[in-house]
Amino acid sequence: MYKYHCLNPIADIGLNNFTEDYTKIETAEGADALLVRSAVMHDMEFDKNLKAIGRAGAGVNNIPLDTCAEQGIVVFNTPGANANGVKELVIAGMLLASRDIIGGINWVQENEEDGNILKDAEKAKKQFAGCEIEGKKLGVIGLGAIGVLVANAAVHLGMEVYGYDPYLSVDAAWRLSRNIHHAKTVDELYKDCDYITIHVPAMDSTKGMIDKNAIGLMKDGVVILNYARNVLVDEEAVVDALVSGHVKNYVTDFPTPIVAGVKGAIITPHLGASTEESEDNCAKMAVAEVRNYLENGNIQHSVNYPDCDMGVKGENTRITLLHHNVPNMIGQFTKILADDNMNIADMTNKSKGEYAYTMIDIDSDVTDSVIEDLTKVKDVLRVRVIR
Repeated sequence: MYKYHCLNPIADIGLNNFTEDYTKIETAEGADALLVRSAVMHDMEFDKNLKAIGRAGAGVNNIPLDTCAEQGIVVFNTPGANANGVKELVIAGMLLASRDIIGGINWVQENEEDGNILKDAEKAKKQFAGCEIEGKKLGVIGLGAIGVLVANAAVHLGMEVYGYDPYLSVDAAWRLSRNIHHAKTVDELYKDCDYITIHVPAMDSTKGMIDKNAIGLMKDGVVILNYARNVLVDEEAVVDALVSGHVKNYVTDFPTPIVAGVKGAIITPHLGASTEESEDNCAKMAVAEVRNYLENGNIQHSVNYPDCDMGVKGENTRITLLHHNVPNMIGQFTKILADDNMNIADMTNKSKGEYAYTMIDIDSDVTDSVIEDLTKVKDVLRVRVIR
């Protein structure tokens, strides 16, 4: 019997996928798994029984990944589950920046008591005129789950789309429209595109990448869209560019004191994944990941451990070991098993940075002494036996 606790409300359509072998508990104490959306977990003390954290969403800034890794807690996220919701908001952001729709709506509200509003609107509408996005150049930085959808949708809207991603996955490449131009450097996008949208994770190498120098390469009147993370953009540099008129609009989903209220900034309150469909998809995906790990030991979409899959656990006993990525770990594991006359039916090992994961199927039961010996191996962080 497994126990799970939700730190935030998680859509029932996902929770309903837990079987009768799972019990929802009211506190994190004693839970095998935690499900979370936005709750900040950095100050939490994790129960020794905790094995997995499922983040119903893509960003994991609210989770102490290194601490979890050192305690043998696998953290999952749900990349792509909310991609369509974000894609649609990016397209909406481009349209809002192209034509002063917000200004026009505000004018109507301000003049709602005008008996001649229809006639006066014909005179006023000129100040809200804009341009069409068809035929304009869009640069997409990052062609992951969201970036690919944005790029493909923009092609269908008649835009000339340029994509840049030095780490483009094979899966993403298969899903990318052949009409999208491949930019060899990000500077190509900065220099040539009318709209630039960024869809990369927040890492040391990407934080502040849209800075003064990058903006200086861009066209006058460029529109910058940021629906990924606010830290990817040097907001003070963007504000300066908005004030000077070099950047027409900065469209973002992250309201901060620096950009809120600045003329030319079009800001939504982090609505990217705030759709029923996105929340449902994230919940279903997070539950599936947690179940697969607890029941089969398989890791898919982890952010602190390598993905590793040996399929559904059959009749064999499965041993899983979370450990540091150092030499001779496999040799130590197999020696312990051999000394106890245990036969390995199947085995796999994957690594990711400082951490690694080993799965071993045994065609007999595993004794407590073997588990104890495996646990004592230096650099082993957690041993789990799935019977």
